[in-house]
Amino acid sequence: MRIAFLTDIHGNREAFQACLDDVRNRGVDRIVFLGDIVGYGADPEWCVHRVMDEVSRGAIAVLGNHDEAVNDQREGMTTNARITMTWTRGQLGTEERAFLAGLPMEIREGTRLYVHADASSPTRWNYVMDGSDAANSLRTTVAQSTFVGHVHRPAIYAIASTGKITNFVPVTGTPVPLLSQRRWLVVVGAVGQPRDGNPAAAYAIYDDETTEITSLRVAYDIDAAAAKIVAAGLPQALASRLKQGL
Repeated sequence: MRIAFLTDIHGNREAFQACLDDVRNRGVDRIVFLGDIVGYGADPEWCVHRVMDEVSRGAIAVLGNHDEAVNDQREGMTTNARITMTWTRGQLGTEERAFLAGLPMEIREGTRLYVHADASSPTRWNYVMDGSDAANSLRTTVAQSTFVGHVHRPAIYAIASTGKITNFVPVTGTPVPLLSQRRWLVVVGAVGQPRDGNPAAAYAIYDDETTEITSLRVAYDIDAAAAKIVAAGLPQALASRLKQGL
């Protein structure tokens, strides 16, 4: 089975649609959404409905911190995130709010774990930014492979039987075998707001027969997505960062 992992869509319709089109062209068997469907972007309602539609046809989705914030006004968000979340709440109806509120914090499927942030304490929304963070996450689960989002930059971590952590940034389009001698944590890049210097939308495909994960990038109409952010009266910085991939 080939599984597409999409995360951090953040209300970016243009990036989301481009990734979905790419997924269809590659003949993927299942889609897993790793959270943050909303936040920052100008099309939260459309994006939630698309995820709802995919879930109705067999996709899997877990909760992200921005998804949670729709129904639970949290402290700790940046100013731009708070401004956008206030606006986003006004764009979503009862059906969309109920769907987001019902998303699970994590899902286990065979030897795989799907969660938005650090698996050691998913409700705290900690970022996996380095080997130490990855070790905390990996040492609290028995999953062979953990797939997360939240960071907006792709990365892969592995823990050996000795406890040693190794990590690297995957090369786009190059399959990486997740060998059974180690356990793995895969940080999937962001669909709707990449922060690794590459503005193209990011997602990944995992093949459970070859155990290979492939990070992918998809070009999309960034100018259109940015213009919608400005037209909605959201912070200009959110439009600018789409073009910079930062």
